[in-house]
Amino acid sequence: MFGAYREVMNAQLKIAGQSPELLGLGSILVGSLPATLLTDDAPDRYTVEAVFTRKVDRDEVAAIEGGETRAHLSAKGYSTVELRVADRRLEIANTHLEELRDGLAAVLADRLAEISAALVAEREIAAHRFQDASDREQARAASVAALAESVAFIRPDMRFDDGARIEDWVEEGGSVRD
Repeated sequence: MFGAYREVMNAQLKIAGQSPELLGLGSILVGSLPATLLTDDAPDRYTVEAVFTRKVDRDEVAAIEGGETRAHLSAKGYSTVELRVADRRLEIANTHLEELRDGLAAVLADRLAEISAALVAEREIAAHRFQDASDREQARAASVAALAESVAFIRPDMRFDDGARIEDWVEEGGSVRD
């Protein structure tokens, strides 16, 4: 009975963990860059869109767009840079390609890997806690079932051992077969 329950729980744990691959950035969407780059009319700072290496989950989005990442970027010298996740893209606002090339890209890659690793660790801890709780509940349910099976609705003066019951049966006319 509990085996099927365990299989369902294990399947849910596997689904919750998503991809074990660390989140990263692949390439820049050149078509999203300002058309005036490398001209006299080029803006000093603009938004650069980079493509994630895989789908981003909601916890990763929250961490990327959260205050901890903003503080991390500020501490690394990129206080004007803002990040926003748009589907499979990271919009890196208030920057430029030279800044990305000269260090911001590495800072972003490190931060995304840190976020992924931290979330994987949190999920593994949660999965182990869930599995431990599931195991304890299974043991408890088995103990309850065993205890319930030990209950006999027989008056104490009516309890017989099997030998005495067979003897009574034979005396009443029953016969033992060989």
